[in-house]
Amino acid sequence: MSRSEIVATIPAMAGKREKVVVAMSGGVDSSVAACLLVEQGYDVMGLFMRTGVQEVDPGRSTDTTDATRPIPLSQGGIEGGPSSPAEPPPAPPCEGGVHDALPIRAATVRERMPHARDRPLPHGRGSDQKPADPREEVGPATATRQHQGCCSTSDAGDARFVAGMLGIPFYALNFEKEFDTLIDYFADEYVRGRTPNPCIVCNDRLKFGKLVDYADAVGARYIATGHYARIARRDGRNVLMRGRDREKDQSYVLFGLGRMILDRVLFPVGELTKSEVRDIATRFDLPNRDKPDSVEICFVPDRDYARVVRQRRPEAFVEGDVRDQTGRVIGRHKGIGQYTIGQRRGLGIAAGRPIYVTQLDVDSNTVTLGDGDVLLEKTLVADGLNLLAEAPNGPFRAEVQIRYLHKAAPATVEIVGEGKIRVTFDQPQRAITPGQAVVFYDGDVVLGGAWIERAESDAEVLAASATA
Repeated sequence: MSRSEIVATIPAMAGKREKVVVAMSGGVDSSVAACLLVEQGYDVMGLFMRTGVQEVDPGRSTDTTDATRPIPLSQGGIEGGPSSPAEPPPAPPCEGGVHDALPIRAATVRERMPHARDRPLPHGRGSDQKPADPREEVGPATATRQHQGCCSTSDAGDARFVAGMLGIPFYALNFEKEFDTLIDYFADEYVRGRTPNPCIVCNDRLKFGKLVDYADAVGARYIATGHYARIARRDGRNVLMRGRDREKDQSYVLFGLGRMILDRVLFPVGELTKSEVRDIATRFDLPNRDKPDSVEICFVPDRDYARVVRQRRPEAFVEGDVRDQTGRVIGRHKGIGQYTIGQRRGLGIAAGRPIYVTQLDVDSNTVTLGDGDVLLEKTLVADGLNLLAEAPNGPFRAEVQIRYLHKAAPATVEIVGEGKIRVTFDQPQRAITPGQAVVFYDGDVVLGGAWIERAESDAEVLAASATA
């Protein structure tokens, strides 16, 4: 992508420096988003959301002494600071709430970062210059390393350091209390025999809502994040679209945003591929340019979901029967809260063939196991409908996605009640899972989404049709 094309993806300012609040997680995507906005002349303010998540990486500090206090970054930019983002420059704590940032003069990325002045942005797609492959620069050790979660104290240090390089105000705000309710939701869904998606709920209830509240408080017109998604105009209004990089597309986890937020949000990296983002970070010498992506839920960095559920809802871990598809008892389980539909590993049952969790019955405290074919269903019912674009009257066709990594499949979507939809796929889909999101698309445009209640068998569909 050419530099002019990158510029064109960010809304132009109307005669003045528009203020934008950027969620800076400490990762390379949000850091590059901030870089691009600063270079475009926006009045940028960085915001890190402290959640109380503790470190698990033995190579990083676990000191959270100041985790409950908002920290403003001293202004003026940091030239030639520490080379490691794990060693951010010190910043004085701010007692009592968030203070207004000190004023700074308008500055571009290149003014604040003289070592990057003569480095053009990458051309990327459609040009002679091939985007750099970060694996070649990182080397085998770090190329394969994965960042477990986000929102830790070391992530805050990375974000603060990049903000210092850019010379922009930066604040870390404490949302530990609000985030705690998200962990409760996570545990409660497992106890109900459902599989939660806390990233979507976090975006909906916490991240974007708090960003807008803070933007309003400081008089900012826009908010921005490092998500791989895009905003475009359709029928006179803004719509959410998939990111240009389909392998990194994050529109699925953004379906719960309100339409009003679409009028205020910017996704500066949405038109870029991941390799282009890392190339830009390298050209601007960002210290976190090779930082691995987060791959786990931030409050379960050790991947032990059952531990979190047990800590929050110990009373829900009651032993019960494990049955096969015929109803025969084939074992015992120690709590439904540690299973999910489609699960194969950790079942503790030797069947001589691959078997999967096919049903979770909370009322009878029963886990049912079966062959993979049992997981194939064509129809689902979902509630909590959120429409981001005008849907046609009556049933309509769409490409429908039922998990983050699921390849969207053609289906018919029908609104069947207040906030409810029924989705009928052309071909059976594997492991339709209650608690996950179902998101439907018209091409790259997100029409909306809802939360899966259940899969429906052919017999249930016929019965529903007969009573309609």
